[in-house]
Amino acid sequence: FFSRCGCVETLISTIIMAEEEQVAPAAPTFDWLPEGMEPLADGEYDAIVMGTGLKECVISGLLSVQGKRVLQVDRNAYYGGDGASLNLTHLFEKFKAGEAPTNLGSNRDYAVDLIPKFIMACGNLTKMLLHTKVTRYLDFRSIAGSYVYASTGKILKVPATPNEALSSPLMGLFEKRRFRKFLIYIDQYEENKPETHEGRDLTTMTMRELYTEFGLVPDTHQFISHAMCLELDEEHMDKPALPTVKNLQTYCYSLARYGTSPYIYPLYGLGGLPEGFSRICAIHGGTFMLNQDVDEILFNESGQAYGIKAGNQMAKADIIIGDPSYFPKEKIRATGKVVRCICLLNHPIPNTNDSESVQIIIPGPQVGRKNDVFVCSVGHSLAVAAQGVYVAIVSTILEDGDPDKNLASGLRLLGPILKRFTSVTTTYEPVTDGTADKCFISSSFDATSHFENDCDDLLSLYERVTGEKLDMTINADSVEGDY
Repeated sequence: FFSRCGCVETLISTIIMAEEEQVAPAAPTFDWLPEGMEPLADGEYDAIVMGTGLKECVISGLLSVQGKRVLQVDRNAYYGGDGASLNLTHLFEKFKAGEAPTNLGSNRDYAVDLIPKFIMACGNLTKMLLHTKVTRYLDFRSIAGSYVYASTGKILKVPATPNEALSSPLMGLFEKRRFRKFLIYIDQYEENKPETHEGRDLTTMTMRELYTEFGLVPDTHQFISHAMCLELDEEHMDKPALPTVKNLQTYCYSLARYGTSPYIYPLYGLGGLPEGFSRICAIHGGTFMLNQDVDEILFNESGQAYGIKAGNQMAKADIIIGDPSYFPKEKIRATGKVVRCICLLNHPIPNTNDSESVQIIIPGPQVGRKNDVFVCSVGHSLAVAAQGVYVAIVSTILEDGDPDKNLASGLRLLGPILKRFTSVTTTYEPVTDGTADKCFISSSFDATSHFENDCDDLLSLYERVTGEKLDMTINADSVEGDY
């Protein structure tokens, strides 16, 4: 319905039509099924997953590959949930913006992400894509550029190699040399090889102390931490440096892999990601039901979830997984609000070398904010917009009640805007880890324009559900590989 590629829906519809032409077998009966109730689908499963957002589809795909019986339901008629990709008509309908103008092109030209994010080329999401072989069904392209907003008010390309550091206008001559020396240290550092540490213990030394030891100035601290290490605020500065250094290494390795930027993106938008994981789940026997709302999550006397109810139908499973919108209010808590503005442009973002696809990070302290502001742009070459139209998205955490004020530093970088769509979304996280009540709940997507923090939540969810850590030792040098 909303997805660019409806291969999974078509497959499922074909199967359903074929089944309807045959004499339906007698519905299975179960001792736990109350009188007057019918089983939902096959009735009994190892796991029930509610929602078809990326996190839920990754989990269902991983569980099905392990031989688990999975039922996945979604109240919507499309895959992706809040992270779906919409065509032009549905985008205007979603935001109640009237009729889509005809001069913007046809519906088939558009796949606009509601929650736009880029994928770190050698990051954890790429490893998950390889782990489940979803890369077989998707085609990726490199993002053209990664930029940072500097204190001078200019957008500057992020340097991530020693040679780029020497030519970067972000720093003065002597700072460039110090930054180059810092990058060389980061590149050769290996946690398990003390000879690469140069006498520094990054498990106790703070990030602030590490920067200071290399003589780097505060402005350089900010662009490294926010634009390269992808830290969201300043709290990391007084914590052990090792996690932030590892983030910086991932950024640099990803950049080295593709050259123009450390990010990749699937053709036809992010909506293809949950569809790809859903396809893996279906191939391994998973059951999918779109347009299937859930009236109630069922709990036993001990307060443990054991199934779901939809009308006069019930399904039972050992564990219940889903996004926060499917669970009772007492199971989740609000963590804040995210404001996003989707903008349609007829030009590339100015001062980005006419790049069609870019990410710009505006460190919060540079514009008087606590939280960073994220800007990303995609266009026709990624099969998400008509020729000559660019989709730019500005997002951040809402710090006060005025969405436009929170987004102002990003919106003014875009130049003239043809049409804009603004949303404010409350974000949630689970109250407990799910061990006691068997409710395993994902957290809402954050305000960033990348998946790195969301992958941390996904890995946590997987470990909570299975009791094991997901193997992330996969070589993610190329999405063209096959693990």
